[in-house]
Amino acid sequence: MSEGVIPFSLAENVLKRIDVGIFVLNKNFEVQLWNNFMVHHSGHQAKDMLGKNLFDAFPDLPKPWFTKKVNTVIMLNNFAFISWENRPFLFRFAHNRPITGGADHMYQNCMLMPVSNDSSKPESVCVVIFDVTDTAIATTMLKDAMERIADISNRDGLTGIYNRRYLETRLESEFDRTRRYGGTFSMILFDLDFFKKVNDTYGHLAGDKVLVEVARRMSDQLRTTDVVGRYGGEEFALILPETPIEGARVFGDRLREMIELEPVIYDNTTIPVTVSMGATEYSADLASYDKLILQSDVALYASKAGGRNCLTCYSPELETIAASGAKH
Repeated sequence: MSEGVIPFSLAENVLKRIDVGIFVLNKNFEVQLWNNFMVHHSGHQAKDMLGKNLFDAFPDLPKPWFTKKVNTVIMLNNFAFISWENRPFLFRFAHNRPITGGADHMYQNCMLMPVSNDSSKPESVCVVIFDVTDTAIATTMLKDAMERIADISNRDGLTGIYNRRYLETRLESEFDRTRRYGGTFSMILFDLDFFKKVNDTYGHLAGDKVLVEVARRMSDQLRTTDVVGRYGGEEFALILPETPIEGARVFGDRLREMIELEPVIYDNTTIPVTVSMGATEYSADLASYDKLILQSDVALYASKAGGRNCLTCYSPELETIAASGAKH
């Protein structure tokens, strides 16, 4: 035996025992080698696969994509690697992990290698299948956990709706999107009327119940594109994409009336709740998103000054009322 040459029997033994899938295809996609890993996971014996067209044996394979990959490897005489993150699997094999792992198939990395005989020109391609299910499950679980942590960090701890920081981030994003692509959107800012009196009369736990219940009712009424959040202690905000001010007024009044007509029940006590609202609409002449917050706040002040339990839409004239009130 020449030095550095692996005996055929040893190579064959390695191919049988190695815990990766290995098979070889010629230019006609006929199988030339099919190791024990492929036998075990595919259910196709090597004697049945040799000389058979791969796509005839596995009609569910992504034929156009895989054909292009193999031909490119032969033409360029170069390796190719396919990560599970780009394509979860080549063969839909089962795995032996617990079903609680969340994976319903074996995740696979694939490597394609050109194979030459005596000449330097490749005549075949060797495909190596790596079972990376454990890595995929762990990565997916970590990603899910990070997304949950990120979502929790964006939520108000009491009500479960979005917090002020996230609200302003979304408002800025909606402002920039509308400025760039056109359209419109509206914002509503509102307070629970005389909330301090609720806390003083019924206790802070009752006040918390009111906040949670109002947040729930709002959330139930929103479209999937709408955003609701707790802006302050008893102050909430709504972002209504693709909604002109008239639509915001109709929606806000409906929400306000619903809150008024359904008192909150806490510890067998009925607590009446009303809200005052201020609404405004995006305008191309606004310099930044925080101007919308200021306009909503001005409109909200007008609702409070006008007797509360109502909705006011912003207009420039309201600035005078707000300034007058601030002086007094």
